[in-house]
Amino acid sequence: MAQPDSKKIFFENLSGAGKAIAVLTSGGDAQGMNAAVRAVVRMGLYVGAKVYFIHEGYQGMVDGGENIKEASWESVSSMLQVGGTVIGSARCKEFRTHEGRLKAAHNLVQHGITNLCVIGGDGSLTGANLFREEWSGLLTELVEQGLIEADAVQKYSALHIVGMVGSIDNDFCGTDMTIGTDSALHRIIEVVDAIMTTAQSHQRTFVLEVMGRHCGYLALVSALACGADWVLIPEMPPEDGWEDKMCQKLSANRAGMKRLNIIIVAEGAIDQNNMPITTDYIKNLVVKCLGFDTRVTILGHVQRGGTPSAFDRILASRMGVEAVLALLETTANTPACVVSLCGNQSVRLPLMECVQMTQEVQKAMDEKRFEEAVRLRGRSFENNLKTYKLLAHRKPESELPVSNFNVAVLNVGAPAAGMNAAVRSAIRVGISEGHKMFAVSDGFEGFSKGQIKEIKWADVGGWTGQGGSLLGTKRTLPAKHIDKIAEQMQKHNINALLIVGGFETCDRIKQSASGTKRRVFIIETMGGYCGYLASVGGLAAGADAAYIYEEPFDIRDLQANVEHLTEKMKTSIQRGLVLRNENSNENYTTDFIYQLYSEEGKGVFDSRKNVLGHMQQGGAPSPFDRNFGTKISAKAMQWVTKKLVETFRHGRVFANGEDSCCLLGMRRRALVFQPVVQLKDQTDFVHRIPKEQWWLKLRPLMKILAKYKTSYDVSDSGQLEHVVRNRPKESDASVAM
Repeated sequence: MAQPDSKKIFFENLSGAGKAIAVLTSGGDAQGMNAAVRAVVRMGLYVGAKVYFIHEGYQGMVDGGENIKEASWESVSSMLQVGGTVIGSARCKEFRTHEGRLKAAHNLVQHGITNLCVIGGDGSLTGANLFREEWSGLLTELVEQGLIEADAVQKYSALHIVGMVGSIDNDFCGTDMTIGTDSALHRIIEVVDAIMTTAQSHQRTFVLEVMGRHCGYLALVSALACGADWVLIPEMPPEDGWEDKMCQKLSANRAGMKRLNIIIVAEGAIDQNNMPITTDYIKNLVVKCLGFDTRVTILGHVQRGGTPSAFDRILASRMGVEAVLALLETTANTPACVVSLCGNQSVRLPLMECVQMTQEVQKAMDEKRFEEAVRLRGRSFENNLKTYKLLAHRKPESELPVSNFNVAVLNVGAPAAGMNAAVRSAIRVGISEGHKMFAVSDGFEGFSKGQIKEIKWADVGGWTGQGGSLLGTKRTLPAKHIDKIAEQMQKHNINALLIVGGFETCDRIKQSASGTKRRVFIIETMGGYCGYLASVGGLAAGADAAYIYEEPFDIRDLQANVEHLTEKMKTSIQRGLVLRNENSNENYTTDFIYQLYSEEGKGVFDSRKNVLGHMQQGGAPSPFDRNFGTKISAKAMQWVTKKLVETFRHGRVFANGEDSCCLLGMRRRALVFQPVVQLKDQTDFVHRIPKEQWWLKLRPLMKILAKYKTSYDVSDSGQLEHVVRNRPKESDASVAM
């Protein structure tokens, strides 16, 4: 929740009156671009500015005419879930010339546009910055040619630029994630999961090529998310002799009863001599050396297509709103900035600092300074690479440290996608640290019954992509079994516990509504008393309202929401989506809200309801959950090892301090190990939720984009920061990606 001293922007005193903002998409398309366009348009209109579409990117800016159109609130309806970019994107050679930029400047001045939101890659953003630097000179030329009046130079004296990075490759320095990357990972993992079933049936090896001409992020993270046997990326070419090592590993995995092998190759993969490594070369190598049935799959542009993921919609929406705020606060001396993601926060960074660092990565690769290239990619990329090496390549027994510690892993609470990835990571990192690892079945209840056994490296092979909890989990609390659990810990000499667990689908429905006119869906989500799913799901799906426990509401609020929705539907053909957290209010139930909307909406819209239930817990984990579970669990196990070494004295572990029992989680931009005893004052134990929730700051975004007048807390916005080349290790937030 907002702190008392938070700087807040209100509809009444935040004004874009007299300003004209244009939004364009340039370069390659990426899922989520439409969400960013929608957010820019609606936030711009919300603050009273005129907003324009520039169709077909810089080409449309140069050509002018019908390519530059004023946007309305309704013109961005029903585009949140659409992939690609509905306003078009085109590469423009003419804009690279001075004459082309002169035409573009003339077209912008004709519409009074001096504020640009550019969504694209580093080339598009570099072009925008050059355009900004030349702006005053271009206007002077236009006056000399008689194309604009002399007073226009003063009236439109400065061009303000804010960028958002739309690129599936995640190849832009300064941001943890770019718009489109998460959706591309979804496409890759969907294909990999499908291929793994057929590969298993026929004992095949599959070589998959994914996009990434100059950046190996997609290849690396998809390899982490599916547990690939080998990955090849341009930033870290394999050492000489890698062919033999790869074949030895593939052969060893088959000997260990693994029926398939997956090799993932970035399209820009190279060797130590900067020579390309192709999928056909790898296939022929495996067939020649091992005789395995090997197939090649090149994913190509399927990675760019499809519906954007919830993550990309939320990321793009947040960035779009932040971009408009940045334009409103900019001055003639403010450098062009790019809106980035750091941890769970939107930040503004100087555009050219980010571009220059991105170019430094390529220069480092060209000069064979590959370790430097990895470092320049940022902490997220570096951690991904380290974690993959740790989990994919098992050290020989002779090289493992001898720790003499026994560590147990168990799941507690409700099953959640990503639990198995976390367990696999913990087991393998623990073994790499020299520990003897134990798996506990069925949570604390199983622990009390002695359902504990040693688990080996190969036992968790293939766990990453599986949903639910393979160890089994129950909501049973440890209190009533504490004596028996202590007995089992003593019996098996357990020195440490790693616990993965909790406190002890809206989009398709909206697409269904899009096939009809004026229909409202009331959806009930899970979450206990925590409204995260309803709130963030509402932002991702473009909901009109989301009712949660943390934000009390009464019948007047419900009536106001119905009237607001009714008014919107009278003015245009709209579909409505209303979410309700399962425990948001004991009296205003889902049935009550459904009946209210049905009655009050008569003659304007009809209503439907849907209780999503346990389907929210089912299915295969997303790439984000696999990656997050894997890396956060690896970090947790390394922390456990450190604490065991620190507290080991006279043949025993003496761990009595507060930090002997910690919760690992993200706070703002940092991953923090916080002693559980310190959480007592920060937790509402009755409702099993934190007393302060960071995501509550996102709720006004949903309301603004749904055309409600509300306040918006910008206490974390407004400061132009600088690119950080090396974040301190303990404050690394990028593990979330």
